Amino acid sequence: MSYKIAFISLGCAKNLVNTEQMMALCRKAGHQVCGDPDGADVAVLNTCGFIESAKSEAIDNIIELGQLKSDGKLKKLLVTGCLTQRYPNDIRDELPEVDGMLGTGSYTDVVEAVEELMAGEKTSHFGDIHHTYEDGERMVTTPPYTAYLKIAEGCSNGCAFCIIPKLRGRYRSRSMEALLEEARELADSGVKELILIAQDITRYGWDKKDGTSLAKLLDELCKLPFHWIRLHYLYPEAVTDELIETIARQPKVLHYLDIPIQHCNDGILKAMRRRSTKQEIIDLFAKLRAAMPDVVLRTSLICGLPGEGEEEFEELCQFLREQKIQRAGVFQFSPEEGTLAAAMDDQVDPDVAQRRVELVVDLQSRVMDEYNEARLGTVMEVLCEGFDSQEGCYVGRTYADSVEIDGRVLFTAAGVIPAGEFVNVRITGLSDGDLTGEIEA
Repeated sequence: MSYKIAFISLGCAKNLVNTEQMMALCRKAGHQVCGDPDGADVAVLNTCGFIESAKSEAIDNIIELGQLKSDGKLKKLLVTGCLTQRYPNDIRDELPEVDGMLGTGSYTDVVEAVEELMAGEKTSHFGDIHHTYEDGERMVTTPPYTAYLKIAEGCSNGCAFCIIPKLRGRYRSRSMEALLEEARELADSGVKELILIAQDITRYGWDKKDGTSLAKLLDELCKLPFHWIRLHYLYPEAVTDELIETIARQPKVLHYLDIPIQHCNDGILKAMRRRSTKQEIIDLFAKLRAAMPDVVLRTSLICGLPGEGEEEFEELCQFLREQKIQRAGVFQFSPEEGTLAAAMDDQVDPDVAQRRVELVVDLQSRVMDEYNEARLGTVMEVLCEGFDSQEGCYVGRTYADSVEIDGRVLFTAAGVIPAGEFVNVRITGLSDGDLTGEIEA
């Protein structure tokens, strides 16, 4: 029997890939897949459970979908992902709206779970999170010109503030053969921007111990007809000279490197169980800038980790003033139960931590403004993402701007520019963190 199944994906791009895999499995089984739960037989909510704000978003979605069920517009609710893996008993006890659950080790059980729910059963699948099937078809939901390629699952880094290894299992790389096959299919479908993702892409292949590496994977991917290959989450201590040489040599690999450092103070880095020192981070940034003078660095920062006093915070601010990292995500420390950092002494008052976040965001916005001002008068390659009727112009991104997290380019053109087209834009102005310009004739 065929059912109408609605999928809602929360959280990161890695989660989205799991959702796309579940959608493909349901479609292959003959079910109708959609994005609107109103009128569906089953809604599948793939959740994030990483930090407090993500948990709140997931619970809000569960309550909304529960209301849809009460109104007779949805029959069953299946919740999957990190929230279910982390809090299965709490969900059973406190969220009666949920009819079934899949843990992060059981995404491939989605068809069986749907059929169990529609047969009136309360389904619960929690497989081994250290051994999951990551290959197979996906029903890609991103725009036709951009797609993610998840090259590994799990994480073995064991940072003190992070719960991910307990939710996703130890690090395991996908095979080069499977990745290249999936990449070829994406390229054949018209994808022009391939975004490599994992909790840590730098350690790709290390667990295989057969010489497989991110650098070798990139060399193979660059043989395919992608225009841009973007890299997300390179851990600083694992960036090798071979990798730097490959990125600098391969024109398709963008000089946009997302390297989460989290802090710069050696004491805080040690408490975080990070494996780099401040000097090593400084040396890496210098090496990257020497190899790629146009490199744009993105990072993640945490303010308010236990033990961060005014001195440590000021050291971070001074480091950011000197390094001028062009892109940064700044987060308030969240004491997640089950992590080492949650049990540490010297917890920072949340209001103090929030104020520090605001100060760093302000500091970083000035760095970004400086970078944008330096673009004025230059011609940049832009990936057009379509016409924005509200702005009254076309919208796109440069190599320095990743999907949904960085800035945009607002530009005018005499003719029609299809979404997914690469154009050269002369940058003529600035607008609230975005660049403005016009197509270069």
